[in-house]
Amino acid sequence: MSAVVEHSPGRGRRRRIAALIRKETWQVFRDPSSIIVGIVMPMILLVLFGYGLSFDLKNVPVAIVMEENSAEARGAASGFELSDYFNAREVKTMAEAERMLLSRTVNAIVRIPPDFARRMEQGNAEIQVLVHGTDANTARISLGYAQGAIATWMAREAALGRVTAAPPIDVENRMWFNDANNSSYFLVPGLIVLVMTLIGALLTALVVAREWERGTFEALFVTPVRSTEILLGKTVPYFVLGMLGLALSIAGAKLLFHVPIRGSLTLLVIASMLYLIVALGIGLLISSATKSQFVASQITIIVTFLPAMMLSGFMFDIRSMPMAIQALTHVFPARYFVSILQTLFLAGDIWPVILPNAAVLAFMATLLIALAIRATRKRIG
Repeated sequence: MSAVVEHSPGRGRRRRIAALIRKETWQVFRDPSSIIVGIVMPMILLVLFGYGLSFDLKNVPVAIVMEENSAEARGAASGFELSDYFNAREVKTMAEAERMLLSRTVNAIVRIPPDFARRMEQGNAEIQVLVHGTDANTARISLGYAQGAIATWMAREAALGRVTAAPPIDVENRMWFNDANNSSYFLVPGLIVLVMTLIGALLTALVVAREWERGTFEALFVTPVRSTEILLGKTVPYFVLGMLGLALSIAGAKLLFHVPIRGSLTLLVIASMLYLIVALGIGLLISSATKSQFVASQITIIVTFLPAMMLSGFMFDIRSMPMAIQALTHVFPARYFVSILQTLFLAGDIWPVILPNAAVLAFMATLLIALAIRATRKRIG
């Protein structure tokens, strides 16, 4: 008497998906490039961007032209000499200082005129600050630091009773969410976008396109495996690799740069998962359309990586861009992910910011995965 064992469709599907995931996982371990992009690259980017890229200026070389040797003039010069932001050098003449500025030996000139002490008594003293303007961003920051140094000196003089004419308004400055005014606090969280983009979009596009080139997809098409099962088998290992890259980035942000996480870590992980699914969907679509590793890599860099760096708010403020470019940024998912990251790291669980951006990412993830399933449906060619 023989017994017929029937396997449920669900169980067979799970076995096929598990087999595809195991096969792709072994492929990841056999391919050094996947390990480099998924594990080594996040740490390299974190170190390069965290230490090498900074919008903070320190030790700005400045020439101080002392046209008067009074105690008041010396006090004004001390505001620059004692500042951590400047490397002050005294010169005798304005002509010498201008030569140093033209040769980029210094980035700024501070000129204290010969009637400085007398005009201080009258309450209308002036200090001339000249800044090299070829680098507009550095010039603006240097000018702001110079104004801060002068304001600090004036406050010290007023506290000692040496300044009789007090300013009409006392301005008290405070910077929310980044009291240290450290650019790493917003650069390092934004770096997670680049890591997720590299692993999710670029690596997936290359791997799937390579399968098309080698013809292994056609071999899968003659089996009972469905297109959704193929997609799951291909994407799950890279999803796990992306989450590992996220963990390394968060650990590096905390341990190397001491970036605070004021929001929920759970929300941070959920938002990162949404963006990673979006990136995986983009990579699958590009590889299905091109079926060439070279073309897929070029399109992926243009469509995902460059916008994530330039048009997401990671490095440049979107509100300072032209209106047409601002409108264009709404197409790229990195914009919404950067907003969530910087909010969770620096501000906290600000729901009016987190919910709308997360909803857009969820919609994009659903749409892209649906399109990827349709594009890679079971077919030959």
